[in-house]
Amino acid sequence: MLEKYDLAVIGGGSGGLACAQRAAEYGARAVVIESGRLGGTCVNVGCVPKKVMWNAAELAAGLLDAADYGFALDVRGLDFAALKARRDAYIVRLNDIYARNLEKRGVALVRGHAQLTGPHEIRVGEQVLAADRIVIATGGRPSRIRLPGEELGIDSDGFFELEALPPRALIAGSGYIAVELAGILAALGSQVTLVIRRERVLRSFDVMLGEGAMRALRDSGVSIVTGRTPTSLARKGEALELTLDDGSVLPPVDCLLWAVGREPMVENLGLSRAGVALGADGFIAVDKYQQTNLPHVFAIGDVTGRLQLTPVAIAAGRRLSDRVFGGMAGRHLDYDNVPTVIFTHPPIGTVGLTEAEARLRHGDGSVKTYTSGFVPLYHALTSRKPRAEMKLVVAGPEERIVGLHVIGEGADEMLQGFAVAVKMGATKRDFDDTVAIHPTSAEEFVTMR
Repeated sequence: MLEKYDLAVIGGGSGGLACAQRAAEYGARAVVIESGRLGGTCVNVGCVPKKVMWNAAELAAGLLDAADYGFALDVRGLDFAALKARRDAYIVRLNDIYARNLEKRGVALVRGHAQLTGPHEIRVGEQVLAADRIVIATGGRPSRIRLPGEELGIDSDGFFELEALPPRALIAGSGYIAVELAGILAALGSQVTLVIRRERVLRSFDVMLGEGAMRALRDSGVSIVTGRTPTSLARKGEALELTLDDGSVLPPVDCLLWAVGREPMVENLGLSRAGVALGADGFIAVDKYQQTNLPHVFAIGDVTGRLQLTPVAIAAGRRLSDRVFGGMAGRHLDYDNVPTVIFTHPPIGTVGLTEAEARLRHGDGSVKTYTSGFVPLYHALTSRKPRAEMKLVVAGPEERIVGLHVIGEGADEMLQGFAVAVKMGATKRDFDDTVAIHPTSAEEFVTMR
C-alpha cells in the first residue's frame, strides 16, 4: 500500500528533524527517512561529541592553572577510554531522545536508504512513499586528499572512533575542523603537527582570527608546517610517514587525520531520475527559499553547501515549514550576519563581515576598525598568558557595526548576545552607550576607543 504524506524529509539530521517537526506542528502529515543514527553529523560525529572533547581539553588546561591559584593536585592522567565511553553513551541517549521527539509530534520515521523514483515518489527498500513536498537534508561527509596511501589516515568521523589518545598526531588542513581537533589533541597530551597549504589557518575568517589561532596553536605546543601540500602517505613499521610536495618527509606519527573540507551526500538518491539539478560544485542548487529547480523539492543544510553549520540547517528547515505549512508568505533564512564559534583554545567568535570583505563592499574610505588586545584577568595569576583579541568593523558615517570578531576565553558564550545587536543594525554609538560589565572580557566591546 502506498503511504502518502504532505512532507517527506530525506535525512534525519538536525535540519531535517527541525523541518519535519515544525511542519507537524502546523498539522502536516510528515515522515523522516534516515538510514543511520538520528541527529546527523552534529550529534554523532560533529558539534556535540566535539564539544565534549573540547570540555575535556579545557579541564586539562585548568588543571595546569590550578597550581598558580594555590591548589595542590594529584593529577594521574587521562583515562581516554572512560572519556570515550561516557561521551558515546551520552550520544546514544540523544539518539533515543530524537526518536521520542518525532513520535511525540506525530512524525513518522522510516529506516533505510531513500531513492527518488518519480516526481513525488520515494522508495525505501521495498516500501514506496508519496509526498506532496520533499526536502533533501542528507548532509555531507569529510573529504580526503586523493593521493597514494590516503586510506591509511582517518578523517573527523574517525577521530571519534579513536580508542586511545595517539602519542603523535599529524593533521592536514587549515579550516575550523583542523584547528579545533589540533587544539583538543594537544591539550589532552598528543604531540601534534599541523600541515597547511598556505601561510595561515582559517583563511576565510578575519585575518586577526587566523593569526590569533596560529599563535594559540603554537603556544600550546602544536608544530605548524606552512606552504606545503601532502603528496603521499606510507606506513613505516607501526608508524605513518607523510611526504610533502617539496620531497621532504615529516617525522613519523601514530595517526594522520585529514581535515580538508566536506562534500555533499548526494549519490544514490535518484536525483537525476527525479530531475533535481546540482550546482557546478556538486551540491544541490537552491534559491533563497531552499527550493531546487523543481517547485515541490527543497534542500537544506550541508547538502546545499551554504554555511555548513547546524543552527543554519535548523533555521532554514523551520523557516521552510513556516512558509509552506504555516502560512508565513516570504519566510526564508537570511544568510547574512550568521554568528559562528570555532572551539579553539581559546575559542573564536565571529559575526558579520571580515575587515577585507567590509572594505570591498563599502569602500576603504567608509570602513573603520576598533581593536583591543589584552591578557584576560583569569590569567593574571597563571603562568600561561594567552591573549584575547577583539575587533569591531564599522561602516558609514553612522558607524554601523558590520563585523564583530573575537578570540579569547568566553568568546563562545559572549558572541550570541552581540550577534543580536549586529543583526539589529547596532552602531558604535549604541555600544558606547551601553554600560560595561566589569571585570569581564566582553566589556572591551563597549569600551573601545
